Parts: sequence; structure tokens; C-alpha cells
Amino acid sequence: MNILIVDDERLIVKGLKHSLEQNGFQVYTAYDGKQALDMVNFHQLDFILLDIMLPEIDGITLCKKIRENKDIPIIMLTAKDDYIDKVLGLEFGADDYVTKPFNTRELIARINAVYRRYAKKHDEHEIIELGNLSVDLSGRTVAKNGQDIALTVKEFDLLKALVKSPGRVFTRENLFDIVWNESIFDTRTVDVHISNLRDKVEEDPSKPVLIKTKWGVGYYLKRG
Repeated sequence: MNILIVDDERLIVKGLKHSLEQNGFQVYTAYDGKQALDMVNFHQLDFILLDIMLPEIDGITLCKKIRENKDIPIIMLTAKDDYIDKVLGLEFGADDYVTKPFNTRELIARINAVYRRYAKKHDEHEIIELGNLSVDLSGRTVAKNGQDIALTVKEFDLLKALVKSPGRVFTRENLFDIVWNESIFDTRTVDVHISNLRDKVEEDPSKPVLIKTKWGVGYYLKRG
């Protein structure tokens, strides 16, 4: 796996690069947002570890820029134990976040878990049509009005869960367990990803007709 570490703390980058290489990763490094963006555009990357506090281009802005053209799994690194940084990172397309200081083994486990979900091959070989939306479950692609739209790994997994069980109301806990496969649960994480998904697949995200809310319970895909 080709992985890019983006962090301006060179000692952290050096140590993390060594650990990842010891675990079989091909590691690229960047120390500011502009350099990182160049790396993304000119290298075939499979994964990005992205610090929030960066010179030139901050991590949140960089994550947003990457998501405009690329669907690469991203884990945000933040020194702040403040949920707003985490939520902002998720809003702009990050797949997970880790707060510094972190345990390297735990971080590698997170990387592998995110990438497994990203790269997993599915048995479904069907395209589901939902009005102007076309969802290819095996190809993990979505088109709206005939135009491809870019979803993050978790956005697609959320949509897939809803599409496979139309009409079923999923609690936030249900969706978190299916998509994140973790016991740690934060309702904001699910809500942020559903909001981002609606922004991409609904004609009017403020009045969703596809992904509906069952107040006090959770979310469901409207039948027909």
C-alpha cells in the first residue's frame, strides 16, 4: 500500500515512516499542505494520514481539495482533543481520525480496517436504480442524472446499507456498527456522514426525498 504522511512535525513523520515501512507500507512524506497536494496529484496513493494543523494549506482545506477529485481513504491526525476538529474533518471527507499522541499499533490497525472496507470485494453484481440515482454495488460507483458522483468510502457504505434494505429504519447505532465496525459510538459521526451523503445524492438536501429521517429513531431509504 502506498501511503502519504502529511505532518509538519518531522520527528513524528520520521518515526511513523519507519514503523509503517517495517509493516510493509511504501511511504511518501510531505511537511506542508502545498507539498502534499503536489504529491497527491503526481503519485498513485492508496492512503493518506493527514495532520489538521499544517502550513501553506491546512489539513481541513486540503482534505476538501483532495475529495474534489480523488477517492483516497484519509485518516486525520489532530493534536486537539476537540470534537469540532474531528467533525470538520469528517464533514470534508475524512474516513477516520486519530488524536495525538497515538499508539502506532492502534494507528496501523485503524489504517488496515479503513482500507479493508475500502478495498473489499462484494458479492453483489447489480445496479440499483433510485429515480435519477444509479448505484452499482459491485463497482462501488454512484451516478446522478447520468453523471458520476464521488462518495467517500463511508458514504458509499452508508448508502449501500440503506439501499439493500429499503424501508428499514436503521438506528444510528445500527449504521455505526455496520459501517465503522467499532464499539465506540458518537451520533455526530453518523449524522455528519448522512448529511454529506444527502448533499451529494439529493436534489434538494434540505428536503430529502430519498434518505429520510425517522425522528427519534434513525434513517431509512424511502421505498419506490
